[in-house]
Amino acid sequence: MLKIENLKVNIKKNNILQSINIKIKTGELHVIMGPNGSGKSSLVSTLVGKENYTIKNGKLFFNGINISELNIEERSKVGMLLSFQNPISIAGVKNIYFLHTALNEKLTYLQNETITVLQVIKKIKQKMKYLKIEKKLLNRDVNEAFSGGERKKNELLQMLLLKPKVALLDEIDSGLDIDSMKVVSNGINLIKSKKCSIVLITHYKRILNYIEPNFIHILVDGKIIKSGDKTLVNEIDLFGYKNYV
Repeated sequence: MLKIENLKVNIKKNNILQSINIKIKTGELHVIMGPNGSGKSSLVSTLVGKENYTIKNGKLFFNGINISELNIEERSKVGMLLSFQNPISIAGVKNIYFLHTALNEKLTYLQNETITVLQVIKKIKQKMKYLKIEKKLLNRDVNEAFSGGERKKNELLQMLLLKPKVALLDEIDSGLDIDSMKVVSNGINLIKSKKCSIVLITHYKRILNYIEPNFIHILVDGKIIKSGDKTLVNEIDLFGYKNYV
């Protein structure tokens, strides 16, 4: 599904990622962990084509197609979606119209028939119950005065509606209480399927009590220092990153 090959990335003249190599099969969940400033958010920002992240070397393959030169909109349309670490608010744009527009953009790209706002509401009704999102959030401006938990759940609602092929989750568990953590974890498990792969950035072991990763990668100073299965998180939990820095 996604292949990162010898990836080297700069912001301006600063090297932030060095020779990253990861292969993600369809339906797999890969977790990226590492100390602050190690390049985790930069990696997912590069994957979606965010501006100012310049690929100096290496390639990105999505379903066998080199997407290194595609812009952020083109990558989203082929099936990549990033959940922000700190989802921004958009004053004046109702949440339901944001969801409606995003879905119809994808349907148009796929040359499928677009749908109405009422049809979108019908589509997400059960998903909102699953994520414990109150209906009134649909009529509020996007993330405006949302709590931290509401913002993260709203990101998952977007993913459940848009059904990306690769979901990139940048610290979607940060700032959540234990109840919201369980709901968000359930949402991640619902998104993960035979057709969707997930890259999850996290600092905490606790979310891995509710989801089952295929691989964990430790990123330090822009490099993948070590990869392993879920047991690797116990080593990090006990000793931190001092053995890798």
